[in-house]
Amino acid sequence: MKFNWGTGIVLAFIGFISFIMYFIITMNVDERFEHELVTEDYYAEELAYQNDIDKLNNANTLKENVSYVITEKGLTITFPEAIDYKNITGKVFLYRPSNKQLDFETAISLSNSNLLIPDKRLVDGRWNIKIDWQYKGNSYLFKEKINY
Repeated sequence: MKFNWGTGIVLAFIGFISFIMYFIITMNVDERFEHELVTEDYYAEELAYQNDIDKLNNANTLKENVSYVITEKGLTITFPEAIDYKNITGKVFLYRPSNKQLDFETAISLSNSNLLIPDKRLVDGRWNIKIDWQYKGNSYLFKEKINY
């Protein structure tokens, strides 16, 4: 058998296709490359996204927005002082991008203008925090990426 340009090109194509097929099969089978969607019901949440935009705009109109401080006790979320904390309702959702099992949601229950999320609930690393809260019929939203 004589080795010429045509044979070389065919062998190069076969080698390239073999590499791509190996890569695709490895990515689909290997558990190290297991990736999850951000949310299970992605399309329904996408349709409701305009509500989030409206809530963010409402929060931007406040003189003082929600803030947070990382302490040794945990994550302290502070609501605006000008607002009566007894009338604040809503939920705090903490999302861990690297591990879905660490995500959790808690209802807002205040005895003062601060809400403490204990240190034992949070693992070091990156978190996305979403505070969806209501006060006297108005809805507000606070979103932030934090490193705990």
